[in-house]
Amino acid sequence: MGGAQTGTGKTAGFTLPLLQRLAEHANTSVSPARHPVRALILAPTRELAAQVEESVRGYAKYIGLRSTVVFGGIPMEPQTDQLRRGVEILVATPGRLLDHVQQKTVNLGQVEIFVLDEADRMLDMGFIPDVRRIIALLTARKQNLLFSATLSDEIRRLAKSFLRDPVVVQVAPKHATAELVAHVVHPVRRERKRELLVHLIKTRRMSQVLVFVATRIGANRLAYQLNREGVHAAAIHGDRTQGERMQALDDFKLGKVGVLVATDVAARGLDIEELPFVLNFELPNSPDDYVHRIGRTGRAGSTGTAVSLVCPDEHERLAEIERTIRLRIPREVVSGFGHASEAPLMEPPRKESRRDSGEDRLTHARKREPGARPAAVSQTDPIFTRPYEPGTAPPAPQSARATAAPKKRERQVAALLGGFVRKPAS
Repeated sequence: MGGAQTGTGKTAGFTLPLLQRLAEHANTSVSPARHPVRALILAPTRELAAQVEESVRGYAKYIGLRSTVVFGGIPMEPQTDQLRRGVEILVATPGRLLDHVQQKTVNLGQVEIFVLDEADRMLDMGFIPDVRRIIALLTARKQNLLFSATLSDEIRRLAKSFLRDPVVVQVAPKHATAELVAHVVHPVRRERKRELLVHLIKTRRMSQVLVFVATRIGANRLAYQLNREGVHAAAIHGDRTQGERMQALDDFKLGKVGVLVATDVAARGLDIEELPFVLNFELPNSPDDYVHRIGRTGRAGSTGTAVSLVCPDEHERLAEIERTIRLRIPREVVSGFGHASEAPLMEPPRKESRRDSGEDRLTHARKREPGARPAAVSQTDPIFTRPYEPGTAPPAPQSARATAAPKKRERQVAALLGGFVRKPAS
C-alpha cells in the first residue's frame, strides 16, 4: 500500500518492478494463448487509464511484453480484437472491464499482479462495488498493490478487505502539496472573475493554463466566452465524448490550445509535462480536490504556480483549504480588480423614524420577530447565466405601473395589521 502526493512518480513506482517481474518469464510466441493477462491495473478515469498504459508501453518497448487499455466511451470491438490477440498487461477502468467480462472477451484467471491505482478517487467516484466484483474474479494466488495520493481511514479499511499484511509506504504527509508549487489568491468580485482571468492571461503571457470550474455547463460557457475574448480555449468534462476529451487534451499538450477549462474529472492522474499554471476559477468544495487540482503542476521536479480567483462568498472554503494544507496562501490584489474589504459590502442600518410608511413598519416588525429567517440572498452567478459583454448597461428599472400593484397590496396588509395594534392611552 503506497501513498504519495500527486506528481511524485507512483505510476513508475509500480510499473517498473511489475515489468521486471513479468519479463523473467516473457514469451515471444505469436500465439494469443501464450500471452494471457498476467497483470491487471485498474484506474478510475479514462484519461488516467490511457496515460498509465502509455507509460507501460514505453517502459516495455524492448522486453517483449504486450499491453492494452480498455475504457468506456468508445466502441468495444477494437478493444476486443486487441484482447483476442493476447496481452500480458491490461489497464482498464472498472465499468468497461466488467463489460468485457460479461461478453467473455477477457480471461482474468491467470492474473499474477493486481494494481488498484488512485484508490481514493475510486472511492470518491463510487467504483468500489465494481472493484470488489473484479477482485472476486481473480485468483487468490496473486500480489495485490494499492496506490493512492491520500491514505485516509476509508482507504485503509478498503485495503484490509483484499490486502494481506501489506507493507505501507507513505512518502509524504497527509494533504501535503507539491513543494515546487507557488500559491497565490487574487481577491475579486464574482461578476468580474472572467474579466480578471482574461487580464491575467494576456498581461502575464500565460501560454498554458489549466482552469478548473465546478460544473460541466460552466466549463462550456467559460471556454466559449474566452474564445470570444481572443483567448484560444477548449473544455474537458464528463459530458464530452472520449474522442473529444482526448483531442482537447492532446491539443493542450501540443500548445494548439492555450487554456483548457476542466471540471474535476481532470483533477487527478493527468500528467501534463511541465505545466506552468493551474488556475482555480471556482474553489472546490473539498480541500482534497484542491490538493489534486494543483498537483497537475510542479510535477517531476518542475516548478509551477497555483492561482485562485476568490470572491467574498468563497472565503470559508479558502480558510478550510488553508487549514488542511497548513499554509497561509498569500493574497495579491490585481490593480483595478480588488475590492476594499474581503467581506461583502453591506449598507449601514437606517434609523427608523415616525414618518416611516406602513410598509416600512411591517418590514421592521418582521425583522424583529423571534426566529424570523433572513431574506434569501441570490447566489446566481452572472458569469454563467449570460455571455460577457463589455460595457453592458445594467437592467432598466421596472416601470411605475409594474410596481404599483405589489405596493398597493403591501399598504393594504399594513393597514390591516395596524387595526390590531392598540394606541397607547393619552
